Amino acid sequence: VGRYREHRMTNISLAQASEIIDHALAHGRECGYRPLTVAVLDSGGYLVAFKREDDSSLLRYEIATGKAWGALGMGTASRNLASVADQRPAFINAVIAASGGRLVPVPGGVLIRNSVGQLVGAVGISGDSSDQDEACAIAGIEAAGLLAEIE
Repeated sequence: VGRYREHRMTNISLAQASEIIDHALAHGRECGYRPLTVAVLDSGGYLVAFKREDDSSLLRYEIATGKAWGALGMGTASRNLASVADQRPAFINAVIAASGGRLVPVPGGVLIRNSVGQLVGAVGISGDSSDQDEACAIAGIEAAGLLAEIE
């Protein structure tokens, strides 16, 4: 019998995702932001946890997941995708089309890394200005003891 190396995918846990969401929402409430919607995806782009505050508007789920999914899919925070959209709109439009419209290139999608730098997922937030959405994502990630990657 040959030896094999066990392959284990590194993903964010449900407990970590829940902690990120709860802290992100708390940060939004402390700052007086509009109602937020928060989605945490694992490193493969699958939804791990989601919460939508009361009175958060209809399309916020799609926007929040699109910010996180786009960050994962392109390997960079959605803030950087916004810059690419400004500089190369034809490219971003092509990527949006290739992704079936799932990519949302505005701030608020932040990659999540563990303590040794492994990508474990992404969080996407929608509800207030994109900059404030991103601030809540960072606050939630850091409160959970993980690393927010926005560069």
